[in-house]
Amino acid sequence: MSGKVPQRSPQVGHLSSRVRNVLRGPRPEAVPVLLGRACALVGLLDVAAGVFPRFRHSRMHAIAEVLPGATGPFAAALSLSVGVLLLLLAHGLKRGKRRAWRAAVVLLPAGAVAQFTYRHSVIGVLISLALLAPLLRHRDQFAALPDPRSRWRALANFVLMGAGSLALGLVIVSAHPKTLVGDPSLADRITHVLYGLFGFEGPVDYQGTTSWTVAFSLGALGLLTAITTIYLAFRPEHPAAALTEDDEARLRALLAKHGGRDSLGHFALRRDKAVVFSPSGKAAVTYRVVSGVMLASGDPIGDVEAWPGAIEGFMDEAKAHSWTPAVMGCSETGAEVWTRETGLDALELGDEAVVDVPDFSLTGRAMRNVRQMVKRIERAGYETRVRRVRDLGETELERIRQAAEDWRGTDTERGFSMALGRVGDPSDGDCLIATAHKADDEPGPYGDLKAILHFVPWGTDGVSLDLMRRDRAADPGMNELLIVAALQAAPKFDIARVSLNFAMFRSALARGEKIGAGPVLRAWRGLLIFLSRWFQIESLYKFNAKFQPRWEPRFVVYRASADLPRLGLAAMQAEGFVNMALPLPRFLRRRTATRRPCAHRAAERDIQAA
Repeated sequence: MSGKVPQRSPQVGHLSSRVRNVLRGPRPEAVPVLLGRACALVGLLDVAAGVFPRFRHSRMHAIAEVLPGATGPFAAALSLSVGVLLLLLAHGLKRGKRRAWRAAVVLLPAGAVAQFTYRHSVIGVLISLALLAPLLRHRDQFAALPDPRSRWRALANFVLMGAGSLALGLVIVSAHPKTLVGDPSLADRITHVLYGLFGFEGPVDYQGTTSWTVAFSLGALGLLTAITTIYLAFRPEHPAAALTEDDEARLRALLAKHGGRDSLGHFALRRDKAVVFSPSGKAAVTYRVVSGVMLASGDPIGDVEAWPGAIEGFMDEAKAHSWTPAVMGCSETGAEVWTRETGLDALELGDEAVVDVPDFSLTGRAMRNVRQMVKRIERAGYETRVRRVRDLGETELERIRQAAEDWRGTDTERGFSMALGRVGDPSDGDCLIATAHKADDEPGPYGDLKAILHFVPWGTDGVSLDLMRRDRAADPGMNELLIVAALQAAPKFDIARVSLNFAMFRSALARGEKIGAGPVLRAWRGLLIFLSRWFQIESLYKFNAKFQPRWEPRFVVYRASADLPRLGLAAMQAEGFVNMALPLPRFLRRRTATRRPCAHRAAERDIQAA
């Protein structure tokens, strides 16, 4: 296993200086961003012109009348149709999406034809063509491929668009009080909206031509809902992030040779990640796309000399789809290679706690709290067992799997960068499981099992903590007991190093509590402590510190400071802290052949104070 970071020859350095801007990733160009914003502005004006009659008679309407969608007696319907579509297309245009460009190219001429047919407006035609011209001129900048999506988005689209159309339809129906006939009730207005979405007349009547405007407006909303739902349901489905059997086999072969380099290497085998290999096949980068962010985790897998090829493939993939590239939790060496090869920036994210087994001992004043905790738990009648997964029977493994899922502290599965996402898989026979047991007078559904720790391999002489789960009725201190048991049993398995939890912003917390810390550092530490109420930042640091580890810094690699908020949200989504997806009804959820409970490495709710 080569531990040397590849040095750049003069020729390679010259090549990198020429292609660095290309590898830097899919930074949106100025033209797509401007055109996207223009479409969004036009869309907002068209929607407002179609919904609010006062707006249609204001000075702003003088502008809206010559924009796509303002077409005489059909102004409301076409304004809403074109406006909503342009709003939907704006984000895709900003990202240079080819499909959004095609839709805009079709939509703008349609608006121009409508302008001339119904209003004979030359200015409206010219403005439509003025928006179309730069789209055609800069068509080469709209080459990004579509994002991978599931067809279940069609159902979510139908629910969201239907609810939005109903709400907007109520506004439309109620926006013409002077021409309303009588005083229709809320139920009559809702009924009128529902009928109108399907193209039928409802119970609400208007004077003059207002009924036509409302009818076409509601029909346009219904048509938009139908078109977008059908489009999502029948378009070719793009593969979601998933490791194929061949990909997993190749990654395992790389880990067998180079897995000792990075404690997070085995987590690359999560089956909800995709992978990009270097041209030589000697290195790979695994990733998942979340909200347009192409999120890698840890260092590239494989030979360091081949990392640049895998990184280039990763950046090419990001550029092709207009995804924002980012890396979570890479080592210092990984951060150096990523920044050097791509021109991205790196920021220290926190520290990983690593315990060297030969140096670990419960003796001494520094280990007093842990020692007392462990002794107290042992006196309460608990015993521990540390075994390889391959040494457990299938019945016991199934009991452990079920317990790990049922003892999960949150409704949402957590984990991405430092979690494997499964327990007891036959292919993970080298994983280590530490369990705590206590015989009760009334055994629970899992017998005497009270707590579980799961470790994944870290090369041939190390393990990395994956999940921590315990019975809520068990005594506090289960995690301390099992970590100590794993460390004491490690020599039997030829394990010399154990990676524990990752502590975010550990150095800031440590420096901020020292005497002489400046006001900025103290304020930063105070903010982190405040955020710990929700994200357990301080408690994870203090829990890890009990075992006197050495701290290995971990970094986030990103494209620009402006991307950090979006990257943070994507990372929280990937780790399971934020769920932006619309949950489907239980009977519509896909069932898998085998239950593979995901694990969160930190398992904040499992951590107990000494």
